Amino acid sequence: MIRIHQLALSLNHSADDLLAAVARRLKLSVGELGPLIIKKRSIDARDKQAIELVYSVDVEVASEAAVLGRLRGNSQLGVAPEPLIRPSLAAPAGFQARPVVIGAGPCGYFAALFLAQQGFKPLLLERGRSVNNRTADTFGFWKGNSPFNPRSNAQFGEGGAGTFSDGKLYSGVKESKKHGRWVLEEFVESGANPEILVLQKPHIGTFKLVGVVRQLRARIEALGGEVRFEQQVVGFDLDPGTRQLRGLQLSNSEIIPTTAAVLAIGHSARDTFAQLHLQGVGMEAKPFSVGFRIEHPQELIDRARWGDFAGHPLLGAADYKLVHHASNGRSVYSFCMCPGGLVVGATSEEGHVVTNGMSQYSRNERNANSGIVVGINPELDYPNGVLAGVAFQRQLEARAYLLGGKNYNAPAQRLEDFLLGQPSLDLGPLQPSYAPGVTPTDLSTALPTQLIEAIREALPAFAKQIPGFDYGDALLTGVETRTSSPVRISRGVNFQSVNTPGLFPAGEGAGYAGGILSAGIDGLRVGEAVAKQLLAPANALIN
Repeated sequence: MIRIHQLALSLNHSADDLLAAVARRLKLSVGELGPLIIKKRSIDARDKQAIELVYSVDVEVASEAAVLGRLRGNSQLGVAPEPLIRPSLAAPAGFQARPVVIGAGPCGYFAALFLAQQGFKPLLLERGRSVNNRTADTFGFWKGNSPFNPRSNAQFGEGGAGTFSDGKLYSGVKESKKHGRWVLEEFVESGANPEILVLQKPHIGTFKLVGVVRQLRARIEALGGEVRFEQQVVGFDLDPGTRQLRGLQLSNSEIIPTTAAVLAIGHSARDTFAQLHLQGVGMEAKPFSVGFRIEHPQELIDRARWGDFAGHPLLGAADYKLVHHASNGRSVYSFCMCPGGLVVGATSEEGHVVTNGMSQYSRNERNANSGIVVGINPELDYPNGVLAGVAFQRQLEARAYLLGGKNYNAPAQRLEDFLLGQPSLDLGPLQPSYAPGVTPTDLSTALPTQLIEAIREALPAFAKQIPGFDYGDALLTGVETRTSSPVRISRGVNFQSVNTPGLFPAGEGAGYAGGILSAGIDGLRVGEAVAKQLLAPANALIN
């Protein structure tokens, strides 16, 4: 098949128009074309008066070599790549060395899925509850119907932190073209809309993602894997001499023997970070970002991005990506933008307030929201040890809890008031979406002064890219602190801990991913590494 890139058509084109465009590009008649497969579809909105859909397609023709030879030199044409050949690392019959996966987020689930597909029958341990119970706990807390549960919330439980998000499935990691397609295909196999294989910026949506997570678990179990909930790992049994992993200690005092464990604990497993540090596992503080959530009317963002085409069904709710380099040296950027979404409570500890954003698949809520965050780093902002970033997060979250009224309300401020440096006594016409609720206040003390100054400089600058972004009644809600892990658990080229063999740090919590797709990719890569390691003794005997 021939792969064709950069086929641009108007928003209102027909299927016949696409076929005609392919034929023109290949200088053939439509009748000479065989089956056509859409591989990618993106939006080109640089000209708001003529927004286009841009396609990459694969098409069969009778004489592929002749067509490509005739059009030699056209960089937008080529032979379609061969489908990804997935690795085969099958466990021998009766294999007993059972691997363990710690954490049932996307990284843990994809590592477990791969190991199960290869016949290793992994055991997956998750400190939180199953996704149905977790959803009830989390939504109950948001709606004020149930108390906050530190073991079952927006961070902890089946599906990981990404479960209550937009379900974004795009990433800039280098391996995305290979393993990323693999992750997307497995999501589709587990019930996600097949359109995620085509869209440039695919997303699943919160409620659909819940069903996908359940199906991932069912597939792992059908292949002989086991998933246990409310099973928290609190210690690691290491050989005194070699530090080889020998087992895992659970909070119920059970010891699970294993020589291979995937550490996919997520970015909020602060107690596990502390235990790993106590036991001498190699790790370091790493940069992350903190800031606020900002809400605008979605129609304002749609109009700014799509112009007169705002509301077109093929465009949907508009998103944005913004960056500003402030004069004080700080970088401010939008993070986890959620079109037509909600701002939600994402704390995992009592007496703390954390914000995040989520969207349903439809993205039809009235507000757009995004994190507006500032990059921070260990040398400048938290230089006092490996876990100093965790302490910094806690400090900001406890302050937000205080500013919000010590009832899990989040502190909020109108954008105009924030820029003028005056408290918000009430809110404007924009209705905040944050649950449990918001308290109008002054956010100037919610973050260090340098970070506040950088955000105040960035917001008017962003309005030059998104007209209306400095809308006075836009709402800032604090604080956003869980953008990524504050630590990196060091690993070598074999994906094992640099000083603790048998421990495989993985995913966002270990500092090797940032989002659902990249976490899933890392899970697959680490799953491969575990399988290779487990098979190594057997291979050595054979050779």
